[in-house]
Amino acid sequence: MSDDRESPMNDTAPFRLSVLDTVPVFNGVPAAQSLRELLDLAPEVERLGYHRYWLAEHHNMPAFGTSTPPVLIGQLAGVTSTLRIGSGGVMLPNHVPYVVAEQFATLEVFHPGRIDLGVGRAPGGEPATARALRRTGDPAHEGAFGEQLAELIGYLSPSAADARPPVAVCPPVGNPLPVWLLGTSASSASLAARLGLPYAFAHHLNPSGTEAAVARYREEFRPSARLERPYVAVSAQVVVADTDEEAEYQAGPIKVAHVEGRINPLTLFRTPEQAADYPLTEAHRRYLDGHFAPQIVGGPETARRRLADFRSRTGADELLATAPVFGLEARVRTFRLLAEAVDQTAATGAGALSPASSASSS
Repeated sequence: MSDDRESPMNDTAPFRLSVLDTVPVFNGVPAAQSLRELLDLAPEVERLGYHRYWLAEHHNMPAFGTSTPPVLIGQLAGVTSTLRIGSGGVMLPNHVPYVVAEQFATLEVFHPGRIDLGVGRAPGGEPATARALRRTGDPAHEGAFGEQLAELIGYLSPSAADARPPVAVCPPVGNPLPVWLLGTSASSASLAARLGLPYAFAHHLNPSGTEAAVARYREEFRPSARLERPYVAVSAQVVVADTDEEAEYQAGPIKVAHVEGRINPLTLFRTPEQAADYPLTEAHRRYLDGHFAPQIVGGPETARRRLADFRSRTGADELLATAPVFGLEARVRTFRLLAEAVDQTAATGAGALSPASSASSS
């Protein structure tokens, strides 16, 4: 097996295509069914040549089935063979760093060279849930989070196993397990740069902040034992269908969720038919138009145009596609059409999709 540790892309390396999944749960569809469909979806994504598949962490949010990323990672790694599987991310202030290190070191034993650990500082839920998760207080401020992250990285360093400090991870790690920092702001970009970690920016949550954060990360990046040159993955909402009209129809649930979720975070995703009947105001529509214009929603030609704009604006090395689309068949279609759109950009000199089976870095 090739060494898949995080390392910088060279100047001719292709643009990578990956998935960030929140396991959307829709009205009328049991959460258990949405979770079980992952076992069918991930192998399809692998066959399409995607590089990695990440699971986000959310709590007490019925619309998202990703409360336990390590459990889901083990399940998906077991039904795939080339995809890198990881967290996008584990919300570190919710957990003890030592336990997170043990979980991911164990996953690496069973799936060597295929596990990613992405970490973030958000609670992954509303304030009451955050208090339930963080029983000893809220360590989400900059200083405490940085200390937690440094502790976690220390546990997952092969040198820690060699030196055998008083507290070490069992099983010990061999090669460095990739640790990513996730964020939605320039401050997270600076922290990732100072620590020499690969950085993932949540463009699907804060599209107006992407360019500044990515630029700061690249400007402030300090090489580390884990990463010699900056590496950036940027997430985006992706819905691709046979026509622009069908893509907009499929995107209806996530658009309504952006409005409805501000009022009631405990609601499920509406079906496309239900979303089409939702009474959006003009103010809602203006907000949604602004938020989704930088995302990748449309038929194949529109998707290619928006993808080119996304790459030009962000300078991302990798796209993490999040596609909260209703129905397994429609989700597979979105990922297939997106992969075709990336492949077709090769003629423009922007690079082609990198098959996961031949990836030897990042």
